[in-house]
Amino acid sequence: MRQIVLDTETTGLDPRQGHRIIEIGALEMVDRQLTGKTFHTYINPEREIEQGALEVHGITEEFLHDKPRFAEISDDLMAFVEGAELVIHNAPFDVGFIDNELVLTGHQHDSITAVAAVLDTLELAKDLHPGQRNNLDALCKRYDVDNSSRTLHGALLDAEILADVYLAMTGGQVDLGLSLESPSAPQEDEEGEFHAGQPALFILKASEEELLQHELRVKSIEKQAGHCLYRPAE
Repeated sequence: MRQIVLDTETTGLDPRQGHRIIEIGALEMVDRQLTGKTFHTYINPEREIEQGALEVHGITEEFLHDKPRFAEISDDLMAFVEGAELVIHNAPFDVGFIDNELVLTGHQHDSITAVAAVLDTLELAKDLHPGQRNNLDALCKRYDVDNSSRTLHGALLDAEILADVYLAMTGGQVDLGLSLESPSAPQEDEEGEFHAGQPALFILKASEEELLQHELRVKSIEKQAGHCLYRPAE
């Protein structure tokens, strides 16, 4: 099961008012384990940044002046997320901005959901903790996730924190490949279309030492009780 934890930073709050993406950070998880693969880029929005947004992320127009435009990174972004499930906190915000960029730049896909499924961790948190604060900082405190390095918002840093929060919210398992969300990441068929797939189960087999200890335990039970239910009667 391949998932991409993703976050963005923007010039303002609403793409319908002309606001644009200035940073995208994403990291890959396979079977709930971080692989070390990331996608991270700053983007020249070709417009001013609102003061309120600047106070949140601290990214200046001067810093972004020589960064690539969205059209220059769009194919790499879509290739990175293709076939995965996107894990995003308050997904409508980030998806709305990405879709707006895809349309503005004339990309062949007008929505990121054309190539990837989406899981909104904010909705998941609301289901798990109704009536409580469920922003990322509140969830970090609730699940004891260290966000002390988060003095300002940053897309890749927030994606890393969200990955820890998501794993904690869904049981903390990082080895068994089990999660609460359904459907799983879409699979591509022979015609290039995506359909919901089923996550592969991770089978953990007992070691030789564990099998030996089990056999010794069964024999001990047989010696005391005459028969052990773990062993079929002959």
